[in-house]
Amino acid sequence: MRLPLPQFSTPDRQPNHIAEVIETATTEFLAQCLDPEDLSFPAMPPFGSWVRASDEESGNDIYAIVYHATTSPIDSVHRARALGLSLEGLREQQPQIFAMLKTEFRAAIVGFTAPPEGLNHSRSAVRRRRQYIPPRPPQIHQAVYLCTPLEIVEFTQELDFLRTLLQLQGAPVDALTAATIREIYQLRKLDRDWLVQAGRALSLLLKDDYDRLRLILRQIHP
Repeated sequence: MRLPLPQFSTPDRQPNHIAEVIETATTEFLAQCLDPEDLSFPAMPPFGSWVRASDEESGNDIYAIVYHATTSPIDSVHRARALGLSLEGLREQQPQIFAMLKTEFRAAIVGFTAPPEGLNHSRSAVRRRRQYIPPRPPQIHQAVYLCTPLEIVEFTQELDFLRTLLQLQGAPVDALTAATIREIYQLRKLDRDWLVQAGRALSLLLKDDYDRLRLILRQIHP
């Protein structure tokens, strides 16, 4: 039987600190959401949302997009069963349920920001954006943060990350691409010029697959 991750008292935890890397690979990572302090399920990041983790040795901040999330029993042998209770009923009659479940998500790496060049630089200095796979993924047991709207807007000034998304294996790529662009469009306060640029970038990447391009565009702006 697998034991839950120990949840230590962290009063100084940042609000956007939602998970911890528990499996890492070159192009993606698996993270387990941290347990909330009250009797409730961990907040599952939405499909297509942006998260950030770090490779502390290189100083790179690695950006990824959530494409799969699950809530399941910590005990991999026994499946959860229907109890016929509301969330409030679970809190009152089966409070132990919340300690027996884990929420995990997979995120596809789409780029990173690197420290400024040179030896003498501060964390607040301007970091270099790179929209390709970093030399190394985030290390295991590193914190995972939800990206702020400002981080997402700044990182998506360029659109090279779309190519990485479209090449992702084992994920609903078209729906993920559309969801990602929809979120960025909202965060950019319906910036029509940016949306047109994103549409043009997609049309170049999918110039030989018009049906797929049309499907994605319909999901972006139905």
